[in-house]
Amino acid sequence: MSPTKRPKRSTKITAKVGQALAAGPDKRQYFNRELSWLAFNRRVLEQAQHEGSPLLERVKFLAIVSSNLDEFFEIRVAGLVQQQDAPGAEPSLDGLTPREQLKRIRAEVRQLTRDQYRCWHEQLAPALARENIFFTATAQLDARQRKWVDDYFVREVLPVLTPLAIDQAHPFPQLGNKTLNVLLSLANPDTPDQEPAIAILPVPRSLPRLVLMPGEADGVQRFLFLSDIIKLCAGALFPGYDIRSAHAFRVTRNSDLYIDEEEVENLLKKIEDELRNLRRGAAVRLEIEAGIDDALFQTLCTYLDQAPEDVYRIEGPLNLLRLMSLCERTERPDLKYPPFAPVEPPYLAARPTLFETIRERDVLLHHPYDSFAPVVEFIEQAAHDPAVLAIKQTLYRTSGDSPVVRALIEASRNGKQVTALVELKARFDEANNIKWARELEEAGVHVVYGLVGHKTHCKCSLVIRHEPDGLRRYAHLGTGNYNPKTARLYTDLSLLTARPELTAEVAQLFNTLTGFGRTPDFRHLLVAPFNLHARIQELIAAEAANAAAGRPARIIAKMNKLVDQVTIDNLYAASHAGVQIDLVVRATCCLVPGVKGLSENIRIRNIVGRYLEHARIFYFENGGSPLLFCGSADWMTRNFFRRVEALFPVYDHELRQRIIGDVLPAELRDNEDARLLQPGGAYRPVTRAEGEAPFSAQRYFMESARQRAELALQVAAD
Repeated sequence: MSPTKRPKRSTKITAKVGQALAAGPDKRQYFNRELSWLAFNRRVLEQAQHEGSPLLERVKFLAIVSSNLDEFFEIRVAGLVQQQDAPGAEPSLDGLTPREQLKRIRAEVRQLTRDQYRCWHEQLAPALARENIFFTATAQLDARQRKWVDDYFVREVLPVLTPLAIDQAHPFPQLGNKTLNVLLSLANPDTPDQEPAIAILPVPRSLPRLVLMPGEADGVQRFLFLSDIIKLCAGALFPGYDIRSAHAFRVTRNSDLYIDEEEVENLLKKIEDELRNLRRGAAVRLEIEAGIDDALFQTLCTYLDQAPEDVYRIEGPLNLLRLMSLCERTERPDLKYPPFAPVEPPYLAARPTLFETIRERDVLLHHPYDSFAPVVEFIEQAAHDPAVLAIKQTLYRTSGDSPVVRALIEASRNGKQVTALVELKARFDEANNIKWARELEEAGVHVVYGLVGHKTHCKCSLVIRHEPDGLRRYAHLGTGNYNPKTARLYTDLSLLTARPELTAEVAQLFNTLTGFGRTPDFRHLLVAPFNLHARIQELIAAEAANAAAGRPARIIAKMNKLVDQVTIDNLYAASHAGVQIDLVVRATCCLVPGVKGLSENIRIRNIVGRYLEHARIFYFENGGSPLLFCGSADWMTRNFFRRVEALFPVYDHELRQRIIGDVLPAELRDNEDARLLQPGGAYRPVTRAEGEAPFSAQRYFMESARQRAELALQVAAD
């Protein structure tokens, strides 16, 4: 089968679903993908509202809600807007047309936004004030403070602002995606009967959005929003005019790249060109401060071609993502999570090189509780090891100062054959990846972009080393990106192995990506778009058959998103057969749990805590001989058919026990950060039994890591 061709749904496995469900297929059996994601974002907002969390961490969660919504509009809403007038647009999994989905999305986003700003005004801002962190309105400035603001504006802001008049001689400007702008209504005192003039002040991204006022008492921080300063002082840009009103606004635009790779000769150059065009994408959302005059509002909507339903009037400061800098700039450890240093397993330092350790045993790292440093060291040691002949590496997202990329460049300069699969279409990281691709090529690295029509999302690194007994391969396989910065914030798993059966298939995967391979034969790895989808369905069906035969049957699966209808239908069939199914799904989930006769044996929980849950883990009881896989793929159609993904089996007994006996049970035991998904689509707190102590999986993993580190120190001392 060609990797780009998706199999039809009329398979033997999915045929069983209709037999299993007495009422037959029903669109009510699926949650809407977009509304499910919004329910997840409400879970993030709940973290901001949770008074038991450190105050500045709550502010971070509030900022993340805004960041999430931005991306949601740029990609998901933008796609629905394009579909709503397209002939033959397919309905969603739950049967809604694009237009119906947009109507429900807008209603939910309005309520979510209202709740978000209520959290800011009624909870967080007052709580910050009690900690001597103030956000001051310009109307509250005393004479001394007003003079400082005027001086700051003239010195730091005025020189970089460009006023743009809107009239017959000055067309409406092209406003960048998510940029801050101030809309002004200007009156000429000499002609008071004339219509007010209109002008816009685009605010450069280089200006800080939060301004800290100096000269306060010890321990007091007083901030102003930049938009408030500009509105207060904008008269300096329009001498002779009176400012009747000033309102901040921002536009969110369609930011999804469309690239027909089969028609593009130079993919890198085409993506560069498309990135330049993104800021001019169609507007899909207008946010503006509440209180704007109706006539002025209608004029702005007309210029931006925005219908009233696409406008969100904000009761407060625009774009709460700007509050993230407050947390970064405020040195108040008492208002943040206690510091945690990831632990490096002591046995990794017992040998001169990682290769000696990996040759003797597989290594499992649970980030961020275990340090990501060994993964970087694996590539760095390979770059300098004279015995290493070649390195092959996938790069989907990495940090701006990536030590992994530097190591690959150094390896190439040291005469090793280095191949890097750089995914140019990693959303919102396109420009960064183009930069790395050019630098790698200049250093002599073979840079390739994978399969046409597929994003390379798998997390693989392969090292070929010459040893006394011949060539040996070493591999790193992971669930997260090669980014040391996010590895301190995301929960992921890493496997370092020299098992020939695994490393040989990792080599085959790289050969398929860099060369040609229509039907590669993977017997241990589950690789999309080749065997992953079919194999997952077989494993689910096998659990259903085992349950029907009275054999042990259970599925535990942890992922970010569950959307694929075939997989959901087969999970329903397995539930109907009696399989006990526990799913830990961080964000979007289209499966409806707990419905009698459909999914009564399926429980779904969502964990939102200090760290972003990102690992993908899949456990199948297999009649008493459990199968365990980890990797890069969620259970979404795109991951199964439009991405190159890899799930890897965990064979080492000790490592299997760590995941099966510790990691998964802890997540299923969580009754603090976890919420249970209800049949109606809402998330509810886990009910604790009488006398049951609170338990957070993330806090448990941190404490376990600390204990391992302390034990290692004691052993070393003895």
